[in-house]
Amino acid sequence: MSLPLLNAEQFEELIYDKGESCLVIFSRKSCHVCQGVVPILEDLKPQFEGRFGFYYVDVEEEKALYQRFSLKGVPQILFFKNGEYQGKLAGAVEEEDVEERITDVLNSES
Repeated sequence: MSLPLLNAEQFEELIYDKGESCLVIFSRKSCHVCQGVVPILEDLKPQFEGRFGFYYVDVEEEKALYQRFSLKGVPQILFFKNGEYQGKLAGAVEEEDVEERITDVLNSES
């Protein structure tokens, strides 16, 4: 997988300290739906290089982070900008939906 794996400390630094515009997929290795979604994100990543980050959190290794956002099930793709939560996409997603959400986040005022 080419998405950087984040632990809770790295998540805090990236999202809240640096305020990076990014998405974080909350997933687990054994999830079949996740295995279909991650390649979509990997395909989109080069298109937004330098403008929007793509990251991965393993929910089995980072349970507290997963619970902090009251997430139910995986995969969950959370979007952030300037340290603020911008919404999420859940379950099997289409590339167009993810791309549209990224564009919305990049163009938002927050």
